[in-house]
Amino acid sequence: MPELPEVETTRLGLVPRVVGRRIRDVVVRERRLRWPVPRDLAGRLRGERVQDIRRRGKYLLFAVGEGHLLVHLGMSGNLTVVGRDAPARPHDHVDIALDSGEIVRLNDPRRFGAMLWVREPATHALLRDLGPEPFDETFGGEWLHRAARGRRVPVKQFVMDAHVVTGIGNIYASEALFAARIHPSRPAGRISRGRY
Repeated sequence: MPELPEVETTRLGLVPRVVGRRIRDVVVRERRLRWPVPRDLAGRLRGERVQDIRRRGKYLLFAVGEGHLLVHLGMSGNLTVVGRDAPARPHDHVDIALDSGEIVRLNDPRRFGAMLWVREPATHALLRDLGPEPFDETFGGEWLHRAARGRRVPVKQFVMDAHVVTGIGNIYASEALFAARIHPSRPAGRISRGRY
C-alpha cells in the first residue's frame, strides 16, 4: 500500500505538471472503487483550474473550483501523467484531461482506492479525525507518550492508527520500531517517555 512517503512523492511529481492547469474533461471507465466515483464528478471538475495539490496522511487533495478532489491510492493504485494519445491499460479507471494535452490517470488494480468530491476537507468523514502528520511541530515523543498512556494495544498497531499519527503503514512502523529497538508487540502504554 502506498504510505505517506510514496503519496508525497506522487504529489511532488504531479504539482509541476498539474497545478495551474485547467481540466478539459474527465473520463470514468470504472466507478466501482472502494467508494463509488461520484456520477457528477466530471461536471464538477470540467473547466476548473487546479489551484493546488496537498496531502493529508495518505490522501491527496486537489484544490479545484469550490472544493477538492480527494484521492486515495488504496492498496496498489497510482496516479501518473501520460500523453493524450496514451492508450488506456487494464485497471486505468479514471482519466483527467488537462489543457496541456496531458492526462492524469488513476490506475488501481485492486480497486481499493478512491476518487471523491469534497467541499471542505477538514470536516470530511475520511479526514476530520486524522492524527497529526509525522513531521508536524506538534508531533513527537512527548505527544506519543501522552497518547499512549494506559493503552494496552501493541505499539506497532498504535503507531499505525491514523487517529494517533497519520500516514504510517506497516513498512514504516516496522522500520521505525526496529531502529528504536522496540518490540512491535510491546504494549504502547508501557513504553517510557524517553523511548518514544
